[in-house]
Amino acid sequence: MTDSSVLDLAPVVPVVVVEDVADAVPLARALVAGGLRAIEVTLRTPAALDAIRAVADEVPDAVVGAGTVISPQNVADSVAAGARFLVSPGWTDTLLDAMKKSGVPFLPGVSTTSEVVALLERGVSEMKFFPAEAAGGVPYLKSLAGPLPQARFCPTGGVSLGSAPSYLALKNVGCVGGSWMLPADAVAAKDWARIETLAREAAGLG
Repeated sequence: MTDSSVLDLAPVVPVVVVEDVADAVPLARALVAGGLRAIEVTLRTPAALDAIRAVADEVPDAVVGAGTVISPQNVADSVAAGARFLVSPGWTDTLLDAMKKSGVPFLPGVSTTSEVVALLERGVSEMKFFPAEAAGGVPYLKSLAGPLPQARFCPTGGVSLGSAPSYLALKNVGCVGGSWMLPADAVAAKDWARIETLAREAAGLG
């Protein structure tokens, strides 16, 4: 990755759940064609690691990362598969140490002020804010900017095409994560053209 910051790759990071590894490459190509290069493949399905490997091998313009990283084993497996960044829904000291040692950029998840302060104490200033809408959304992040201006976030969880601009307008938000450009019916129908159109609309938010 030429840029060490996940937050600066794109205004929107698609959060992808891959059930069928055969979908991974055409799906990634559609997202990249629409202008969304950074793609977070969540480790929620048996196909996830193979999907990361396939995208890393076959879609050179994509910057594929792993999401739902919750253990050192997840970190090791994801990097071995070709993940170029890591995203976790939360963090522990053990997980944070593994992500720091991975050699790739990472976004540990936070939902409270204390978690943000604890990460800053450990030299980490870029994080995922999750679950964004449930944890207080735009007003919460806006209130963190005063006392903790050095922290930057990628809000994920309940973010939509409609709410994304409000998040992106905040000075402490670098990008948002979301899956609205990947409607289940479009993925099931392998309607990659529709996904490309939705990706282009999302990329335009930046």
